[in-house]
Amino acid sequence: MTTPAELYPFVIYSVITVIIVAGLLLAARFLGNGTTNQNKRLPYESGIIPSGSARLATNVPFYLVAIFFIVFDVETAFIFTWAIAWQELGLAGLLHITFFIMALMAGLVWIWMKGGLEWGPSAGRSKPGVSLRD
Repeated sequence: MTTPAELYPFVIYSVITVIIVAGLLLAARFLGNGTTNQNKRLPYESGIIPSGSARLATNVPFYLVAIFFIVFDVETAFIFTWAIAWQELGLAGLLHITFFIMALMAGLVWIWMKGGLEWGPSAGRSKPGVSLRD
């Protein structure tokens, strides 16, 4: 059980952090210029004045690539962590990582069977009656 004396450094650190953040926010509020104009309200992108709407439709493959990257990036982090401690984890760790990889592989096979990996020109000619919405 944690004693109150052990929490003093955490409490002191938290109070100092809150004071510093509040001080910086107040300084920005009171020391800032406070004026605004139309140019300050424009989005800034490398000095180029925006033209047109930023609401552009993005194709689904870009979203899928991002999701696949996140899934396999997290998978890689778990596998590297397991690989570092594989001697300490023993057979139980091997069984757990095997189940983890098999679950991810099953998900990848399911997406593949549903046509989620077909992005090219032939994507419109997918299997009849098969969709990702099923």
